[in-house]
Amino acid sequence: MKVERIAAFADGKVGGNPAGVVICDVLPDAAAMQGLAREIGYSETVFAAPAAQDWRVRYFAPEVEVDFCGHATIALGAALALRGGDGIFRLRLNNADISVEGWRADSTIFAALQSPPTRSKTAWSRLMADALTLFSWSPADLDERIPPAMANAGANHLVLALKCRERLSQMHYDLDAGRALAAAESIVTISLVHAESSQLFHARNPFPIGGVYEDAATGAAAAAFAGYLRDLGWPHDGAIEIIQGEDMGMRSRLHARITPAPGESIRVSGMARLMQ
Repeated sequence: MKVERIAAFADGKVGGNPAGVVICDVLPDAAAMQGLAREIGYSETVFAAPAAQDWRVRYFAPEVEVDFCGHATIALGAALALRGGDGIFRLRLNNADISVEGWRADSTIFAALQSPPTRSKTAWSRLMADALTLFSWSPADLDERIPPAMANAGANHLVLALKCRERLSQMHYDLDAGRALAAAESIVTISLVHAESSQLFHARNPFPIGGVYEDAATGAAAAAFAGYLRDLGWPHDGAIEIIQGEDMGMRSRLHARITPAPGESIRVSGMARLMQ
């Protein structure tokens, strides 16, 4: 199987989150896909095969399959645009149908996904306490304007908003403890954010259940977080920008467009960078 390597949500010619992209006539069995994802070693590898006018898509981290991965979807959109020309591609996921658009502007490749529907709920007190313990933080570190929540746009993401950018930059945790918490609470990533302004956020995304200490850019978490801000009535003015990966030397930029209807899909877009 040919593996394309594409960094999604790049910041110009640098950064972004690398994803493996495998486009084939028929999807291999799950064990083969899991094995290849482990061999590639990126936080996610996406597998896609034609299904009538759509594409059947599955996502594998090194240790688990996930139902939806945003940065791998962006990478897939870029690969499909390079393969067959600019367009909108319909994707059949395990539990949702979405789309991704890929297009070229001179030598630059862009992609934008439409997430599954969003929903959010306040994080229960025990979960919040366990998460704060994981990162050695206290309730005083949190931004009261954005209460801890479980946000979903095809997968669960625990949102913790911090008052201080420095606290975010100092993030550390034990991977095994994080994996146990994520597995017990059905969390895909933990979305750690800091609001520089009402429309500009800095983020870090631990992905312990996938065996990944931190993701450089997480489109699924961006969509879930944007949906949560909409539920909160946050003054987003229709869109937010997220800078992620900066603290791990992989600066990435994500743009999320937020429509007013509760639960509606979020459009998350960014630049794609070819790695081979």
